Amino acid sequence: MHAAGRLARPGVREYALRVKTITALAAAVLLSSSLALTACSSGGGGAGDGIVTVNAGEPQNPLIPTDTNENMGGRVVDRLWAGLMYYDANGNAHNEVAQSIDSTDRQNYTVTLKPGWKFTNGEPVTAQSFVDAWNYGALSTNAQLNNGAFTEITGYDDVAATPPKAQTMSGLKVIDDTHFTVALTHASIDFELSLGWSPFYPLPKVAYKDMKAYGENPIGNGPYKFDHNGAWQHNVQIDVVPNPDYHGGRAPKNKGLRFVMYQSYTTAYNDLLSGNLDALDTIPDNALTTYKKDLGDRAISKPTAQDQHIGIQPNVPHFGGPEGLLRRQAISMAIDRQQICDTIWKGTKKPALDFASASLPGFDPNLPGVDTLKYNPDKAKQLWAQANAMSPWSGRFEIGYNSDGGHQAWIDAVANSIKNTLGIDAVGTPYPTFKQLLDKINSQTIGSAFRYGWQADYPSVFEFLSQQYVSGIGGNKAFYSNPEFDKALDAAQAAPTPDAAFKLSAQAQAILIKDMADIPVLDYIANAGRSANVQSAPLTYAGLFDFENIVKN
Repeated sequence: MHAAGRLARPGVREYALRVKTITALAAAVLLSSSLALTACSSGGGGAGDGIVTVNAGEPQNPLIPTDTNENMGGRVVDRLWAGLMYYDANGNAHNEVAQSIDSTDRQNYTVTLKPGWKFTNGEPVTAQSFVDAWNYGALSTNAQLNNGAFTEITGYDDVAATPPKAQTMSGLKVIDDTHFTVALTHASIDFELSLGWSPFYPLPKVAYKDMKAYGENPIGNGPYKFDHNGAWQHNVQIDVVPNPDYHGGRAPKNKGLRFVMYQSYTTAYNDLLSGNLDALDTIPDNALTTYKKDLGDRAISKPTAQDQHIGIQPNVPHFGGPEGLLRRQAISMAIDRQQICDTIWKGTKKPALDFASASLPGFDPNLPGVDTLKYNPDKAKQLWAQANAMSPWSGRFEIGYNSDGGHQAWIDAVANSIKNTLGIDAVGTPYPTFKQLLDKINSQTIGSAFRYGWQADYPSVFEFLSQQYVSGIGGNKAFYSNPEFDKALDAAQAAPTPDAAFKLSAQAQAILIKDMADIPVLDYIANAGRSANVQSAPLTYAGLFDFENIVKN
């Protein structure tokens, strides 16, 4: 989900969707596309000091890898830590701290670490650093949003129980400082691939003394570090500088990063044009028809592993049980996705045809029941009438969104499509920041529909499915639960080949469609840009910048 996937890192790691939350990744990734409270110019874009200024937003939580599943926190977390592996801009995995990750059955692994790694406080990075961090993330009493990353590890159910039946996962064993083993409950097609995702990062011993305080001034082992206690100015900016002791494959090609928090993408875009911002990963909708002319060869467009959905939790009146299923199906078929992509997004988004991302291997545009994800006003009215026969509709249909993320136009268009089709009062409801929206979603107190999304934390369809729809997972923002889906996804991940896994994942997705777990709306073609101060600013497969490889003039 970074992210978390992450909600969009998620969340576009929002929430959570990167895991990264979003987190996830990616994380995973939920897909926030979040921008925080303070609208400001960076002041560093044209300063000539080699510091790269990039758009950002206030992270939802302290910067703890296992508790970051939205992309504004995730983009920072991934700079501060090095994991067993990392993903390049094209989504290819490379060993980072790991010397090797060996398995003969995709169920039992031996991890060998490269020697000489240390955290920025000088503490060595050891096998224990990884195992302790994973156990912390999985333990239910720690309530970490990315706890779902560890579900396949033997013993997870015991530590994730409430109350926990054990403090550590039995599937993790430290052999010595540079070796540990991992035992899974079943063979997994992509467990190894996921090991570059942020929940699998190591933590130093100092973190456990006061995790919240540690998250405010984190100590990692990645390509960048905080250089002073005031590096995180809340709702303003976060500064990171190159870590001279980093010796992995992501060595920075710049002198540091400043994550600048904006109130709107329009303000950020104006700063990009004026040279006060070096790189912007989301072009505002009011500039989609002009940005390529404005920026010339500095404009960036690329299909990316990001999506946007409408979630509705089962405690919302009229949306539980059989009535709720009919209403979710009706709303899905009342949304003219193609028209919204054409008119609001100017063709830079695509109607969603599954619950993951069309850019990922294994995408199937012909899932059983996929017509439920297509505009059909007559069928939508019929289903809504059937639901009204169970319990007459009253009130209005609200869709919560974060106004700091550039979502108003498309959410209003979705609401208007629902209103015009079903003849109900449907409106978008703004929340000032993604953090405020996500807090309401996580506490199940939002009381209405809401927009959320996911941004890949690692390049796998299984991250999108496992981190958003498995029962009890932190990225499961609609609080969907169906043991039949959980079992089907387990079977897909245990398949002997990728092709077999993808076929079984399609069967799992058919269950999501049957249940209308949430309402997929669109997939991304990312639109971004760099200023004249920047030579190169590559965009990754997940839609975030390849930050280490941003080069200033």
